[in-house]
Amino acid sequence: MIQFLIKKALGLTALGVIIIASTTLVFASGGNAEAGQVKAATCVACHGIDGNSAVPTFPKLAGLGHKYLLKQMKDIRDSRRPVALMAGQVDNMSDEDLADIAAFYNTQSRTGSTADADKVSVGRKIYLAGIADRQVPACSGCHSPTGNGNGPAGYPALGGQHAEYIASQLKMFRKGYEDPAGRTNGGDAKIMRTTAFRMSDMEIDAVASYIAGL
Repeated sequence: MIQFLIKKALGLTALGVIIIASTTLVFASGGNAEAGQVKAATCVACHGIDGNSAVPTFPKLAGLGHKYLLKQMKDIRDSRRPVALMAGQVDNMSDEDLADIAAFYNTQSRTGSTADADKVSVGRKIYLAGIADRQVPACSGCHSPTGNGNGPAGYPALGGQHAEYIASQLKMFRKGYEDPAGRTNGGDAKIMRTTAFRMSDMEIDAVASYIAGL
């Protein structure tokens, strides 16, 4: 009887350790926003104190989605996404550091931008319906009709992002379709590279402007 109670106690203790360890791992992978705010101190100069950059060439990070933010920072750190202006910024950060920073920025509210009225009609059509004759899918399929993205799937929320930044990234994806010097970290399916490759500069600028106004 005594041996049974000891084994039972040990079993519960082991179970408790497993539960605690599991909880800790989940917490770590989800990031700690408070810790992330401190670790993001050097990011403020380009991305703003709350992740809303004032300069259109620097992306707004606020509310983009934790999974997406974490992947991009890891890709930059591990040289899968070369970004000259980010050189050295995250090189010495651990996965936990990056998860914390992603958690901080994802808790911030993204500010809006303004769309060019002359580009809204074309931009809306591409965003909501794509370009059928060139098999360009609707942006809304992944990024939602309102531009809020799909966090669990890792598709970023784009609404309110700087039009200039969105256009530059689409052009980098387009370049990456054939040239590894472009943006190639969109996954093996090459969805963004294939999509951008089939779009003209005018169409890219129009949809980027429409997204900025969402």
